[in-house]
Amino acid sequence: MSAKKTAQLDPQQILESIENQIEMIQVLNEEGKIVNEEAVPKMSDEELQELMARMVYTRVLDQRSISLNRQGRLGFYAPTAGQEASQIASHYALEKADWILPGYRDVPQIVWHGLPLWKAFLFSRGHFVGNQAPEGVNVLSPQIIIGAQYVQNAGVALGLKKRGKKAVAVTYTGDGGSSQGDFYEGINFAGAFNAPAIFIVQNNQFAISTPREKQTAAKTIAQKGIAAGIPFVLVDGMDPLAVYTVVKEARERAINGGGPTLIETVCYRYGPHTMAGDDPTRYRTSDLDTEWEKKDPLVRFRKYLEEKGLWNEEKETEVIERAKEEIKDAIKKADETPKQKVTDLMANMYDEMPANLKEQYEIYTAKESK
Repeated sequence: MSAKKTAQLDPQQILESIENQIEMIQVLNEEGKIVNEEAVPKMSDEELQELMARMVYTRVLDQRSISLNRQGRLGFYAPTAGQEASQIASHYALEKADWILPGYRDVPQIVWHGLPLWKAFLFSRGHFVGNQAPEGVNVLSPQIIIGAQYVQNAGVALGLKKRGKKAVAVTYTGDGGSSQGDFYEGINFAGAFNAPAIFIVQNNQFAISTPREKQTAAKTIAQKGIAAGIPFVLVDGMDPLAVYTVVKEARERAINGGGPTLIETVCYRYGPHTMAGDDPTRYRTSDLDTEWEKKDPLVRFRKYLEEKGLWNEEKETEVIERAKEEIKDAIKKADETPKQKVTDLMANMYDEMPANLKEQYEIYTAKESK
């Protein structure tokens, strides 16, 4: 290529041209009104009601989990309020045969996929039983290492493809996770092998206290799919119908040989990063919180359903009371589970225990039997 030709290709202009074409998909505005008829998903009245019920239930679960954590009855916990559309609507677009590889904030999705709630509580306590999903429940344990699930998701998706399964592997991370090397390795591998994977980045604006604009110079996280050669979508993560639509389309594309998709859901977490001492008032303003609360996914979806005559205060109260009762039963069952022992850790860690640990195991077993 001549020097003259090269000079005509201004990289900055190319970048701006691409970024200016990226539009965020939205179906419902903040008032619960349809703003994009073409993107409205084909959902029955019963499906719309069930999605709303799951979102309300999940908000209650978050509130109760925070209370249980403060009481010392749960261990590690990452709040989810504000991300119900991103989490629950994306999961609602999946099928039972699909695999979910969650991050540590994504416990609601694996609970709705079939992990018993009492086991989710045990996971929070660090109990090994909390990592034992029932047979036929296709979930992995929530990943604590930031972004590591992206590489694993590519591998699970490739395995599904090799076995001829009509299913996808779905994983989640936050905007901070997109700065990890595993993020790009995962989407690149899946793209190279055309694996049926869906990669979701829940851009909730802050990775602990680091704002999204300090994660990358890119206008969107979604556009990072370009480098991996895979489709990408930017969606309003506070809009359950929009999230459902894009994930449903990504799934259909994947199981029909279209390969992986990278989805960025633009959302917000109302609470702290985790309950382990984070104070969001040190890095977020009350004005910013108020601005995002106006976009609340439950509020806009409630308005939409009420106008259609599909939701009312009575229905919501029923869901709230059911959630409280089931959460109470689940924490009781978690409390009744035998406490984890040192020998449990040793036995679960190794298929064939090393000689020095076997000796210690026998000593501890003898002590525990007394």
